[in-house]
Amino acid sequence: MSDRWGREQVLGLAPDAASAKAAGGVAKPVKWSGTGSDGEAVWGECQGSGKSVYRTCADLTEPAFRCSCPSRKFPCKHAVGLLLLWSDGTVPAGPRPGWAAEWLHERRQRADKAAERRADTKAKDPKTAERRERRVDDGLAELDQWLRDQVTHGLAQAEKAPYRMWDDVARRLVDAQASALAGQVRGLAAVPRQPGWPDRLLEEYALMRLLVRAYQERDRLPPELRDTVRSRVGFTLAQDEVLAEGERVRDRWYVTGTHDTEQDRLTTRRIWLRGRESGRPALVLSFGVPGRPLDVSLVVGTEVEAELAFYPGAQPLRALVAERLGTTAGTAPHGTSVREFLAEHAAALARDPWLARWPAVLRSVRLARSGPTALHVVDADGDSLPLRPTDPWRLLAVSGGAPFTFAGEWGPRGLRPLSAWHEDEGIVIL
Repeated sequence: MSDRWGREQVLGLAPDAASAKAAGGVAKPVKWSGTGSDGEAVWGECQGSGKSVYRTCADLTEPAFRCSCPSRKFPCKHAVGLLLLWSDGTVPAGPRPGWAAEWLHERRQRADKAAERRADTKAKDPKTAERRERRVDDGLAELDQWLRDQVTHGLAQAEKAPYRMWDDVARRLVDAQASALAGQVRGLAAVPRQPGWPDRLLEEYALMRLLVRAYQERDRLPPELRDTVRSRVGFTLAQDEVLAEGERVRDRWYVTGTHDTEQDRLTTRRIWLRGRESGRPALVLSFGVPGRPLDVSLVVGTEVEAELAFYPGAQPLRALVAERLGTTAGTAPHGTSVREFLAEHAAALARDPWLARWPAVLRSVRLARSGPTALHVVDADGDSLPLRPTDPWRLLAVSGGAPFTFAGEWGPRGLRPLSAWHEDEGIVIL
């Protein structure tokens, strides 16, 4: 049974502002007939222009959508409008009509067949994994030589190097099936355009070579660290494997913030959670390609009672929602002091030196200026952390000079603000 989504969650599915506005125009009961829902899906028929009637259905488990209208936007205004009606509680429960049941059944069949094909591939070709290991070994040996060449010849050439220098190396890593490392190499192209880039680039080279050496010595590593190294190189686990074998943690998880990034037409949404009882951080990832929406079921500021399954590793952080029991509006999460946060981050880095970001939830912090637009957050003990360069005015307006609870992503360039809680303003998404 799917929890009923809020109006903001539904509007977040719209591909653009115009679609969201148009959805509001069709989210009127008088325009619909045959609407219904059963906890896993919502369906209905919308009266279009003239005699046209559009059959619309939404699978709430992914989500996924189908509509018979000619719109090229996905989801279309009818799908979003139908979900708005469902969100408002005006869609009754009932049995699925034949056309909706057929579409949902076909979706389930396709998913089952895809899982069977993956299982058959593994069963029929036991040497596939061995061949991939050899390809990755060769690709990382080539990367190791490239990294040594960069240091030997000096970093000055990197400042004016064309993007092709990094992209060629990344493409060879993709061919070697080390896709995660390929993405890291492509990211290096932006480093020489940042202040203080030589130190940062040398640090990135060193971490990359440490990963290469760790992979080459993987048989000598503890099992948890070996899992981390393999995932950093590009070996992934299927979700069903994580759900079956991953560590399970049940808690009330506060959704502290989200951030979207885009690369090669793939949008990645990072959703940060923190356990109310365990205090444990968790990261849920959602991926979207053109035509497929990102996950909107975890809303910042809500509290989700759920059991998470964590991906294996020396510092388990990424997780899947294995079982969801309910969602409520949350109060401010329990934060830490700056010193406690830094100690937590240092311990995480000791377990996984390649951590690119770590979630922070800081209690009772104030804002302090360190320049015309540069800001720090300062806790009650006087300890501070720098914020990433950003527009400071909204955060200044939220705080009003008073202490507040702050959530963000900590990385090499400082804290990226994600959300804040103020006793008068409530939660504000930054």
